[in-house]
Amino acid sequence: MVYLKTREEISIIKESADILGRVHGEISKVVKEGVTTQFLDKLAYEFINDNKAVPSFKGYDGFPATLCVSLNDQVVHGLPTNVPLKSGDILSVDCGVYYKGFHSDSAYTYPIGEINSLNKKLLSVTYDSLFKGIEAIVKGARIGDIANSVQRFVESNGFSVVRELVGHGVGRELHEEPQVPNYGKRGSGVKLIDGMVLAIEPMVNIGTKNVRKAKDGWSIHTADKKNSAHYEHTVAIIDGLPEILTTFKYIQNPING
Repeated sequence: MVYLKTREEISIIKESADILGRVHGEISKVVKEGVTTQFLDKLAYEFINDNKAVPSFKGYDGFPATLCVSLNDQVVHGLPTNVPLKSGDILSVDCGVYYKGFHSDSAYTYPIGEINSLNKKLLSVTYDSLFKGIEAIVKGARIGDIANSVQRFVESNGFSVVRELVGHGVGRELHEEPQVPNYGKRGSGVKLIDGMVLAIEPMVNIGTKNVRKAKDGWSIHTADKKNSAHYEHTVAIIDGLPEILTTFKYIQNPING
């Protein structure tokens, strides 16, 4: 069942989303060679709590951390470790914030030091595909229009989109209906209507679209061990058009300049 939100509820989600945006801003100040993802997780936990909010992920289905930190060939759901980051890595940081009864959800993939040209293209294409998907939200559109826009853009650039993992509705629950795949046919799926709040999140691989779960029970890796990137925004539909509730404006040195 799809739970539609009122304008007042969307305003609360936007407050949650601003806290989340500032979490990414804090991470962007320190994410570099030599830093551990355990340090980033502690930083995010403390920042969220200092802002009178709650980490959405910590404890969700038993997940043990505030952040999903997914390194290189990890697609999503990576666990924080004490292994220092090194130059050339790419790191997806996915975080959720629960505030005044509502969740927001956002992810950003950070380059660590100097990354090679293929990884630069991967990050750029994945980032742009997020906005291609958001731009597909117009009056009368359906979920398949978002999905197809992401897929066509990604595949036209020589990369692949993950099938098993999808975006989703978000609000009072962290994961709500409808599912928002990153592949599909135009004109298919649920019709997009006012009051929907969606987490749109392309997960893009350099190589195969196939993935596997690690022995830790959480981390999802690419099947061919090639790198993956992930960007995500929480988006409301108002008057038939998208309003992006989360923000990357606090991130230092964003990949789009």
